[in-house]
Amino acid sequence: MSCGDPSKEEHKNTKPIDEEALKKQFEKANQALVQKENDEMDQFARSHQMNFVRTKSGIRYFVYEPSAKGDSIKESMQITMSFKVSLMDGTEVYNSQQSGKKTFKVGYENIESGIHKGVQYLKRGDKALLLVPSHLAHGLLGDYKKIPPQMPIVYDIQID
Repeated sequence: MSCGDPSKEEHKNTKPIDEEALKKQFEKANQALVQKENDEMDQFARSHQMNFVRTKSGIRYFVYEPSAKGDSIKESMQITMSFKVSLMDGTEVYNSQQSGKKTFKVGYENIESGIHKGVQYLKRGDKALLLVPSHLAHGLLGDYKKIPPQMPIVYDIQID
């Protein structure tokens, strides 16, 4: 037992944190996660033989039933969509038959940012698949219900 101040004793044997090294370690881990998700989404596209278009944000979309005359969707437009949300392994987790269609203002409502970005590649009336990476879906924590942490998701949507 020491007679000294215990709070000072604790810090005596600790090394200062190398913030730059820590930052690089997190960047490397994040890059590995992004690459893993990209590989999973590429494998999904190959296994389903669909020509997904890959966007700069990492979202992939495939219009399997294009609208003949729908308007292109832009930010601040109000849209309604039917949907099925699935995990990459095909497990369906949510759908509009159970929870109702989603109506929202593009770019402004409190839903996954990947949906806001993805629908802007579509037109009213389109039926499409969106592959949304986890950082644009439910992120590091999932949704605490049916979507696990760090999980890219598949949206099968129809814009009304």
